[in-house]
Amino acid sequence: METVLVTGGAGFIGSHLAECLLKKGKRVVVVDNLDSYYDPAQKKNNIKILEAYPGFKFYKQDIRDFNGLARVFERHKIDKIAHLAAKCGVRASLQNPKEYEEVNVGGTLNLLELAKAHKVKCFVFGSSSSVYGVRTKAPFKEEDLVDKPISPYAASKRSAELFCYVYATLYKLNVICLRFFTVYGPRGRPDMAPYKFTQLILAGEPITRYGDGSSKRDYTYVSDIVAGVEAALQKQLGFEIINLGNSTPVTLNEFIATLERVTGKRAKIVEQPMPKADVPLTCADITKAKRLLNFKPTTSLDKGLKLFVEWYTKNK
Repeated sequence: METVLVTGGAGFIGSHLAECLLKKGKRVVVVDNLDSYYDPAQKKNNIKILEAYPGFKFYKQDIRDFNGLARVFERHKIDKIAHLAAKCGVRASLQNPKEYEEVNVGGTLNLLELAKAHKVKCFVFGSSSSVYGVRTKAPFKEEDLVDKPISPYAASKRSAELFCYVYATLYKLNVICLRFFTVYGPRGRPDMAPYKFTQLILAGEPITRYGDGSSKRDYTYVSDIVAGVEAALQKQLGFEIINLGNSTPVTLNEFIATLERVTGKRAKIVEQPMPKADVPLTCADITKAKRLLNFKPTTSLDKGLKLFVEWYTKNK
């Protein structure tokens, strides 16, 4: 039976991936430090869901601690790695850039070293659309130059991609870097617009709209992302960078209008200037994902927000 290590597996995307793999009979080892960026109780609830499966094992472990990670590899024969653990949040990275470098770059390097030492068959790294920086030409292609990130978070993700390339080239690791585009859905991060806006609109409280609402995001439902990650774990491609997005960006105003329809409530909007680390547009070219991973996102924003609001009202 195959054993997959999922770092950050108590978090949003990681817990969905871990559950998907467990349902398919895989052994899943999760490492997660239950970071306090948002309420660890949400991550503990995710772990409870995973504990229902016999093939699950959890370690409260920080990826900055090489020796602690090494002990996990000593206890389990890790066949594949889905590395999703990270310090997340573009705006938050402006306040503590050093920690973003330590976790997102140093932690990734620790895992690459262990993947090399233990001859892991496949290493999938969760990167971000943030690496593309500010650009108006869409869609974003993997071959685009990405040398101008505008946040420490984006810089840390791009740096980690480069380390992935080095290890794939020098040590013949099979490494796929997946650039995620604005993932949302049940168990989502409370700091992101889908969760935050739903929470405030249902409570009758005002939401903050940054800018005039014309900024665009390529919102991608979590089950579509998980399908892409799972497909990547089955591949032996040497080194690849692949976009995973819905490829249909919508404006912030369109997003708010959709959420109003789904919740049946009007949003009270407070306008604030656009934060300097925010980008005006994200839009994934998924041609490569379709070709290499048979990636076919199927969840529209309307459907995805309905599913998220259903989950939110039931669980919160």
